[in-house]
Amino acid sequence: MSALDFGRAISKSLFTLYLFTHNDILTTIIPTTLFALVSAPLYSPYRCVHVVWWIWLHLLHFNVANQVIDPAEDGRNKASRPIPAGYISLRDAVYLRWSLVPICLVSSAFYSIQVLSASLAITLLTLWYNEFKAHNHWFSKNLMTGLGYACFQAGATLIAGRDMSQLEPNALLAVLLSIAMFATTLQAQDFKDQEGDRSIGRRTLPIAHPSPARVSMFVGLPMWSICLTQVWRMDAYCSVAFVLYSGLVGLRFMVCKTTQADRLSCQLYSVSYTLICVTSA
Repeated sequence: MSALDFGRAISKSLFTLYLFTHNDILTTIIPTTLFALVSAPLYSPYRCVHVVWWIWLHLLHFNVANQVIDPAEDGRNKASRPIPAGYISLRDAVYLRWSLVPICLVSSAFYSIQVLSASLAITLLTLWYNEFKAHNHWFSKNLMTGLGYACFQAGATLIAGRDMSQLEPNALLAVLLSIAMFATTLQAQDFKDQEGDRSIGRRTLPIAHPSPARVSMFVGLPMWSICLTQVWRMDAYCSVAFVLYSGLVGLRFMVCKTTQADRLSCQLYSVSYTLICVTSA
């Protein structure tokens, strides 16, 4: 193999890894990174690189595990993903999925036993969510995802802080609030995928209970915003702006019900979630 061919192979491999995670930059990497940097607080600027790397590596692990479960469904509804797009074979993706388990655990062990524990929890939740089909029902899907996000936040915050062996009390409270908030509003990400989820028999909250699911967004987002402004004692101007934005996003889920509208609402929810993560911290 020539140096040019080798370079092309490396570039394709890196691009494939990027494709596995690029849709979650806004929903996971950015809000979790901001959460960690504010919660810790950041011990040194160099730690920011470690935080982003750790989050991205574990997100890659989860996404590969998720996408090898039903590539045919992805081919119908998310054809740009690496497996249906032909960037990687299903066999190689399965090898990658299981090789990432020791990579995540070993890399986490270099930080602390507590960061390793967060990594192990993500590994077990990933197994439960995908191989044991927790994603097929809205209750287990929301619960597992909420716990998973909390593990991401805990591990990233530990890495960012001065002491990687413990979370500050405020950071721990922020993680617990995040579990509750995300577990009760995760359905925001399911509205836009109803057609594909229905075709494979997945019972997300928008499919099982369409009207209550939309009401839950209209009520839940401003409710959590009000709760957080009180817990963290935000000033009046920030509180009003925060609650108003969340309320408008919740209202949009109620009145805009097309797939395209739900897609935009989900993006606005991601911004709201980022604000909530930072506020929680």
